[in-house]
Amino acid sequence: MASAPTTLERRLGPYDAAAIIVSNVIGGGILFTPPQVAAMVPDPWWFLATWLAGGALAFAGAMAYAELAALRPRAGGEYVYLQAAFGRLAAFLTGWTSFVAGFAGAIAASAVVLAFYLGRFIPWASNDAAYFVVPLPLVPLTVSPQTITAVAAIWLMSIVHLRGVGPGRVVSNVLAALKVAALLLFIVLGFALGTGTPANLGQSGGPALPTTWLFALIPVMFTYSGWNAAGYVAEEIRDPGRNVPKALAIGTLAVIGIYFFLNLLYLYVFPVGELAGVQGSVLDVIAERLLGTAAGDIMGVVSIISLLASISAMTFAGPRVYYAMARDGLFFAPAAAVHPTYKTPATSIVAQALWSTALVLSGSATALTTYTGFAVVLFAGLAVAAVFVLRASEPDAPRPFKALGYPLAPGIFAVTSLAIVLNALWTDLARPLAGGQPLGPSAAGLFVIALGLPLFWWFSRKRA
Repeated sequence: MASAPTTLERRLGPYDAAAIIVSNVIGGGILFTPPQVAAMVPDPWWFLATWLAGGALAFAGAMAYAELAALRPRAGGEYVYLQAAFGRLAAFLTGWTSFVAGFAGAIAASAVVLAFYLGRFIPWASNDAAYFVVPLPLVPLTVSPQTITAVAAIWLMSIVHLRGVGPGRVVSNVLAALKVAALLLFIVLGFALGTGTPANLGQSGGPALPTTWLFALIPVMFTYSGWNAAGYVAEEIRDPGRNVPKALAIGTLAVIGIYFFLNLLYLYVFPVGELAGVQGSVLDVIAERLLGTAAGDIMGVVSIISLLASISAMTFAGPRVYYAMARDGLFFAPAAAVHPTYKTPATSIVAQALWSTALVLSGSATALTTYTGFAVVLFAGLAVAAVFVLRASEPDAPRPFKALGYPLAPGIFAVTSLAIVLNALWTDLARPLAGGQPLGPSAAGLFVIALGLPLFWWFSRKRA
């Protein structure tokens, strides 16, 4: 590996970056969130409107990121935008959260689920019986067939992306194409051959109240999270002023379309009241109803492809954040190294894989991603707010692209994100404190974020 930082190469086109977005967004959320949304919004048309509203918010956020990425086409995504608008502390905390949980935690959680689905075809892969346990204090590490399978998936994708943007791009594009093709085929076959009925769209399970509709936007926005993935690799996209906005638009609109028709298919098969009671993966339940008992194996293959695509996208995007931080002196210096042959942030890729491995072996991935879930919305909202700050502080800076619908669209996104974060903190902090109940996951999330403060002080002092 190179001993000193160098620059990354611009080798990605708009469709490469759009594939990263699609793979990053479409994961387990769309399989498990719809029943939760249906329970809060038991009217079929308002249920669909919730998904369209979440898509509109995601698109508004994507267009704001497009302006920021075109203005500062550097690796790192919101780390770069928050540093420019709000300073190094805000930037470091979003990068720290990305490393600890945002990417590594999500990769580890996806890899464990991948091992579960592989177990349908290779029973050994999902066996969680421990071979042995490493008795570390507080977090013992468990080595089992399931954890070995998950770790193998993590390192497979890490090696692919370490060996160059070219191999990583090919794998990412192929997996994204397979994921989209499988979902589109499922949607078409579901409407063409399925046993559902359009009459379900006229069956309401109850009133859709404005307050519960707004609450339903929270899981919907979480399910759309990841639309900003192209911003992390902006430094490697050719002609970023033109191609980053194009990638963000294509990727986000593709996800909105797939999500809308999947939810329409859900309602075609189930009345909204019945959808609200579905347990587990909606896609698996619907596939079994449409295709019979063979559906389990079919959806198992689709899930494996989808999870591999998500792991690939996060392995591609995440290390660019740590690379950018290290280049600015806000992370361990070796993370800024670029491989002299492969031209990738190799040390950052390895560091992410090591931490993801530790999370798999310790079983901490799901908890970490749950704790820091609200931070995804928090930092995305701050990044969109950076559009307003930078337009005021840098009015004459060249902007190859300007956010569509400014100031209304990014303003709505920022305000909605703030409302979601405040609601999460109120639910998890104020109410338990008043009623003597245990603190919720957001409190633990604040603690995880706050753990970055001593590190920020240490890196800042070392940098000075």
